[in-house]
Amino acid sequence: MILSTTLALCLSAALANALTTAQKAGMRVIYSYPGAAPPQSLLDNISAGLVSGVIFFKENIGTDFLNVISQMNAANAKSPVGLPLLLMTDQEGGQVRRLPGEPVLSAKQMGLSSNPGATSSTAGTDCASNMLSFGMNVNLAPVLDVYRQPGDFEDFFQRSFGNTSTLVDTCGTAFIKAQQAGGVAATAKHFPGLGAATHDQNTDSTPVTLGLTLSIIRSVDEVPYINAIKNGLKLVMPSWAVYKSVDTLPAGLSPFWLKTELRGRLGFTGVTISDAIEAGSLVSFGTDAQRSIIAAAAGMDLILAAGRSASQGRTIVDAMTTALGDGTLNASESDAAVARITSLRQSFA
Repeated sequence: MILSTTLALCLSAALANALTTAQKAGMRVIYSYPGAAPPQSLLDNISAGLVSGVIFFKENIGTDFLNVISQMNAANAKSPVGLPLLLMTDQEGGQVRRLPGEPVLSAKQMGLSSNPGATSSTAGTDCASNMLSFGMNVNLAPVLDVYRQPGDFEDFFQRSFGNTSTLVDTCGTAFIKAQQAGGVAATAKHFPGLGAATHDQNTDSTPVTLGLTLSIIRSVDEVPYINAIKNGLKLVMPSWAVYKSVDTLPAGLSPFWLKTELRGRLGFTGVTISDAIEAGSLVSFGTDAQRSIIAAAAGMDLILAAGRSASQGRTIVDAMTTALGDGTLNASESDAAVARITSLRQSFA
């Protein structure tokens, strides 16, 4: 039976109210780990209800990977939270694929095909099938960035569908619809858009500032998000760039971008997930735990602890537990985030 959105959110809110403070904090953190075998500490944290999900990288995908997924699901079966884990990776296509197999084409190749919409739709369908075969349910893709010049950061790695809003909209929406129809949640990134970043402006390694006006961002970079949201997009990943004409904070730490623009103006009601919290672009914002508190307070639902360390995720959970307890994080806003995440996790039951 398919629940209405309102009923699903009511049930999610009820479950959120039944969680302990630590479990509410855990609901908002995605963990990672090194190598092919998950550490026992990660499995223990899953069983304790302190893990919302796990991100996987190529180093995690060994020949025994399906057994790894079985171990995590078995640990999760003991969790008092009682919700499926969010099991995710970056499976964009082309060079950015953590799993072998589809989509083999890059976003740029999809955009340059004779029928971009149909090609992207097929890629989305095939991507979902491939991810499900590995036991995953969330893809941190597609990229909806509209690149500006050949050789720009997103174009160089062929991660952008194209250099017009219309083409990115066509391809991105088709990919999202097909992938989600196939049972895998999509994540549009990097809101409000990293397409203007030059070749060397990589937020993973260094602070990035873009000089776009709000008018340009809304008329070019945000356009692909409009149809994606209308078509039921499940997750959005904001960028770590600073848009200096609008705000002095990186988008993923900014209440303006997360609350006013994404949720207010564009009407997004799904889950927001951070880019890697350990990114070099956040060097001036303290430790991973401190960055996580800033992001959560600004309106970020899920914190992505992608440093290949299970202890990184648990440290963030502990810090957020303390912040919820002492009022640093607003309890009602946190409960709303937990309810959105609960609804997403329930959808995979």
